[in-house]
Amino acid sequence: MVTHKNIVVVGAGFGGMYTTKRLAKKLKKNHDVTITLIDKNPFMTMETSLHEVAAARVKPEAIEYDLQRLFSRRKNVNVVTDEVFQIDRENKCVMAKHGSYPYDYLVLGIGAEPNDFGTPGVKEHGFVLGNIEDAIKLRDHIDDMVRLGARERDPEMRQAYLNFVVVGTGFTGTEMAGELNSWRPELAEKYHLDPDDIKITMMEMAPTVMHMLDSSDAAKAVKYMTKHGIVIKTNTGVVGVHEDYIDLKDGSKYPTHTLIWTAGVKASSQADKLGFKQGRGGRIIVNEYSQIPDDPHIYVIGDVALYDEDGTGRGQPQVVQGAESAGKTAWKNILAQLNNQDPVKFKGNYQGFMVSVGPAWGVAYLLNTFHLSGFFAILMKDLVDMIYFIEIYSGYYLFHYIMNEWFRIKRPTLWRRNLNRYGNVLWTVPLRIFLGMMWLVDCWYKVQGSGSWFTNKLQLHFPWLVQATSGASSKASATSAASNKAAQSAPAMFSLNYDYGHSPMPVFDQMPLWMQNITKVFIPNKDVALAAQKAMTVTEIILGLCLVLGFCTFLAGGLSAVFVAIFCLSGMNYWVNVWMVFAAIAVMNGSGRSFGLDMWFVPWLEKTLGKARYGVMRPIYYGNTNSDKK
Repeated sequence: MVTHKNIVVVGAGFGGMYTTKRLAKKLKKNHDVTITLIDKNPFMTMETSLHEVAAARVKPEAIEYDLQRLFSRRKNVNVVTDEVFQIDRENKCVMAKHGSYPYDYLVLGIGAEPNDFGTPGVKEHGFVLGNIEDAIKLRDHIDDMVRLGARERDPEMRQAYLNFVVVGTGFTGTEMAGELNSWRPELAEKYHLDPDDIKITMMEMAPTVMHMLDSSDAAKAVKYMTKHGIVIKTNTGVVGVHEDYIDLKDGSKYPTHTLIWTAGVKASSQADKLGFKQGRGGRIIVNEYSQIPDDPHIYVIGDVALYDEDGTGRGQPQVVQGAESAGKTAWKNILAQLNNQDPVKFKGNYQGFMVSVGPAWGVAYLLNTFHLSGFFAILMKDLVDMIYFIEIYSGYYLFHYIMNEWFRIKRPTLWRRNLNRYGNVLWTVPLRIFLGMMWLVDCWYKVQGSGSWFTNKLQLHFPWLVQATSGASSKASATSAASNKAAQSAPAMFSLNYDYGHSPMPVFDQMPLWMQNITKVFIPNKDVALAAQKAMTVTEIILGLCLVLGFCTFLAGGLSAVFVAIFCLSGMNYWVNVWMVFAAIAVMNGSGRSFGLDMWFVPWLEKTLGKARYGVMRPIYYGNTNSDKK
């Protein structure tokens, strides 16, 4: 008799999410296994992007990914919003604030938190970037300090408000300083300041900075940051934090109301309560299989785990790649245990390190070979994030990541402002309406008179249809001769606008052979052609109305471009009409949101389809995944 198995994953961070997704897919046909994902939040936080929220580059919801939406199609996963405080190993049960959850296999991915190393005043007066609440708090504080500084008359007090200090030059510190620097011009403009009045200083206790990077890449980053006004101080230790100044190791004081501490991380304090053996930084010690050494049914992954991979005692790097590597070890070994197979050992897969300095510049060292900076470094960083969404099978959040990072942003990105969706779409409204009227005017002659496309008169003069209709080639020859005569009297001339005295030149004199072969499949004879010409006319009318009314503009613009391209390839269109392709692409920028029905329709459609596919997002999930989707 098969015994039902429970797999419990605690923590919906990078490692926990990756592990749960893979287990859910691998076990989707195994109805004897249930997976429960427990997290204190109903969403996953993209913690590597917290600095973007803290510097007001994106809204908080841009890096919050609802757990129900991530598992909406996985019936074998229960999502639970709860806070774990104890593991009952004897009874194999996870004890949480609002319930208990039995397990046969347990995966702990409870993450890390900032480590202030007991520095006095950091908790009371400093700021950290450990979670979304920290980022929001810091964002609001920075804005408030600039506002107060702009109104302060006393020079010393004013500078204390406008001095921003980042302690630590690791990933988080460098990215926070760079992002804050990109926010500086906006803050200065908002409060009528000179951007140079707002000072950003990075302080590092060591003699060098950015130790996670190759020295040459670190030097590039330092040069870029210095050039853009960020002050970097090495051999500068912070030993005390007060409300309006900080104490430095050399005995001096530095005036500031804002100290951002990024000088280190440690295992989540939650790990201290679980009773496992801990190592450096409070991390839970695991063996080469990512298991608790004396309990093969409990796996620990991500920043909270410590596996002495290289024999130094420091453990694997606390980065996303390390969390995924441990997660891969965990899910593979759980499957091996379920199938009585041999376990696999942990193997760190570190493809390189990347750090952004603002939204438009960064440095990267990939595969121990490639040194990138600027555009290509930021592009690779974005692509790596996109790959993660592919790995957790979320096309929905992949799409929104791209939109939030490249389109829904006011600051220059790696694409500068070329993809910015905040540009005014009002000026494409006349083009949208004109393009729609072009379709409607064209159809006006297709629905009335002797040239109507709704009669039994064939209007699609494709060679195989004309020959089949006439039954002889003489008529086709006569038609060809007449055409040649007309061409001689009014010679065709290439032009993108009408030139009096000349006939417009068709894009193709005759349909390309490959296009003929495709068209013959869909329109093989006269009866189908008559139906097709009616359908084409109706479609053109619908496209025209949609464009004029600003309804489903993106789709209408795309179909318009496709239709015009097909007409060109069919020998039915001229070079003077090719502009319609580019006009159709241009109105796909969302011009229906201005003086159009898309202003109301698109938000309604997104909400309705989202609810139908993913259910209603909730602040708390109780584990009955199916009922949550109703």
